[in-house]
Amino acid sequence: MSLTSYLIYIALLMIIPLWAQSRVKSTYKKFSKVSNSSYMTGAQVARKILDDNGLYDVEIEETRGTLSDHYDPRKKVVRLSSDNYHGHSMAASAIAAHEVGHAIQDAQAYAFLRFRHALVPIASLGDKMSFILIIAGALLNMMNLVLVGIVFMAFAVLFQLVTLPVEFDASNRAMSQLVSSGVIRNNEERETKKVLNAAALTYVAAAMVAVAELIRFVLMFVVSDD
Repeated sequence: MSLTSYLIYIALLMIIPLWAQSRVKSTYKKFSKVSNSSYMTGAQVARKILDDNGLYDVEIEETRGTLSDHYDPRKKVVRLSSDNYHGHSMAASAIAAHEVGHAIQDAQAYAFLRFRHALVPIASLGDKMSFILIIAGALLNMMNLVLVGIVFMAFAVLFQLVTLPVEFDASNRAMSQLVSSGVIRNNEERETKKVLNAAALTYVAAAMVAVAELIRFVLMFVVSDD
């Protein structure tokens, strides 16, 4: 790979995630100013959907930060950032419903979610150790060490790829629940999908970058081994 090609490659790896993050933030900012027709807060939306699905034991907590919303499967808690916990916007209801979508997946033992949970330990280790092993192997001319690093990286990439169906499924569940529960009306579905699709872009971008990096190191290994 020439220097110019390499620089273009690095630039793309930086630009794609930044573009996805920018898209999420701009979409969230836009629809955080638009109230949902039911005028329910994100916390109320989450509680209603959880109760409608019999998940009375799942709690809802307010958490710090912006777009720090998540579902904690270990403690069975949906955590919503302050703006979404108290807000009654289209963005708040969409994000709250999405996180509840993960709680529903957990309760129904959704296969991809269980697989992702199983991958967490080795994927976390791979994320921390892969570059260290690859660089050390390259510097010491120990290609077996490079190969171990690539294997570790592959598990981290697999985690990113498995995350995609988990997130898209949670968004699909969110849309279905928001409509069936009456939180949004039919004319609000399009706006809600924009929020959910923008959020999904961050996971798609992360997966693209991860796969590109893995392919680059695999090709480097194959060439050096010839």
